[in-house]
Amino acid sequence: MKCIVAPDSYKGSLSAVEVARSMEEGIKQVFPSCEVRSFPLADGGEGTVESLVRSTEGAFRTDEVTGPLGEKVKAVWGILGDRRTAVIEMAEASGITLLAEKDLNPYATTTFGTGELIGKALDYGVDKVILGIGGSATNDGGAGMAAALGAELLDKEGRPLPHGGKTLLDLHEIRTDHMDKRIFSTQFITACDVDNPLCGPRGASAVFGPQKGATPEMVEVLDQALSHYGKQIHKYLKKDIMFEEGAGAAGGLGAGLMAFLNAELKQGIDIVLDSIDFNAVLKGADFVLTGEGKTDRQTLFGKAPMGVGMRAKQFNVPVFCISGSLSDGYTLLEEKGIHAFFSISHEPSTLEYLSSYAGPLVEETVENIMKVYASVYKNTPVSPLTNG
Repeated sequence: MKCIVAPDSYKGSLSAVEVARSMEEGIKQVFPSCEVRSFPLADGGEGTVESLVRSTEGAFRTDEVTGPLGEKVKAVWGILGDRRTAVIEMAEASGITLLAEKDLNPYATTTFGTGELIGKALDYGVDKVILGIGGSATNDGGAGMAAALGAELLDKEGRPLPHGGKTLLDLHEIRTDHMDKRIFSTQFITACDVDNPLCGPRGASAVFGPQKGATPEMVEVLDQALSHYGKQIHKYLKKDIMFEEGAGAAGGLGAGLMAFLNAELKQGIDIVLDSIDFNAVLKGADFVLTGEGKTDRQTLFGKAPMGVGMRAKQFNVPVFCISGSLSDGYTLLEEKGIHAFFSISHEPSTLEYLSSYAGPLVEETVENIMKVYASVYKNTPVSPLTNG
C-alpha cells in the first residue's frame, strides 16, 4: 500500500511538518508496512520555504538583510534540491511580524531587504526564484526591492528616493541601466493568491493599508503615491501594470515584481505542488491525507487542501481532509476532489485545548479513519473510490 500525506500547517498549533508526522503515525498504527510519502505543504505564504526545502531535500540559508524600517534582520531562505531554484518569503525581510504594532508605518516601510535576498539567491547561481509575498509590512510598490537590485528611482533633483511608500509621490524618473544583469536570465515566479489591482477601492492601500498601520488619511496619500508610481513605470519601463490582477499584493510588491523582474504571478499552492512534482507522486497512490487549521469556503481560494484535491482528482486518487475545524462551506470542496472531511475535535472543546493537543488528536483521528478504511478495503490493493 502506498499513501501520501500532504497537509498545510494548523496555524498557531502545529507546523505542516508536525501535522504530517502525526498523520503518518496514525496510518502506521493500522498499516505498519504502508509506504508513506510525506509532503508538508504551504500555499505560498508562511511556511513555503520550509515546505519546499524539506520536500525536495534542499538546503536552508540565512543572511543578514535590511528590515522593514532599515534595521538589520536575519532572514531564512532556501535552495531546492535541484540546486538551481531559490525560494524566498518576503516576510522574512519585509514582514509585518518583524515590527511591533506601535512601529507599523507604511509611509516608511521598505521592501529593500527582499531585494537583497533576491541578490543573495543570484549570487548562489540559481536560474529560478520562487517568491512568497504574503505578510508584508510595506506599501512601497516594490520600489525598495528594485533599488536593492540596482534600479534608480529619482526625484526632480536626480536624487534617490528615500525608503517608503509616501516618497513615491516624488518619483520623477526611473533608470534601470545599472540593474543586476543576472535578472534577465533568471525566471521569477511569485506566489500570489489575491487579484487586487495596484490602486483604487480594491487596491493595495485601501484593502491592505489599514492592517499595516495606515489611517484613512494615510490610505488616500498612499493610493495617490502608488498611482503616480504606476504611471511612471508605464512611462519609463513601458509596462502597464496598474490594473493587472495581483499588482496590489503585498503593498504593490506584485506590481514591482512584474515591472522590474518580469515575474509571473501564480497561485501559491500550484507553485508548491509543481515544484515537488506532485502529479508524479500521485501515480499509484491508494489515498491522500491533507488538511489545515480550518477548512471552510475560504479554502476554495487557493488553499492547500483544494490544490491537493484537484490534482488527485485527475488520477482518481481518494483524498481525506483532516482539519482542526470544519466550518461553513467546507462541503463545496467535494467538487474539488476531496471525498470526506474530518475534524480533530470529537467533543465540545476550547481552542486552547485543541491547540495544546493537536498532534495526538490528529494521530487519533487518522488512526480511526484507517480502521474504517481497513475494514472496508483491506482486501483491495487499490481503493475503488473515484471522483466520478
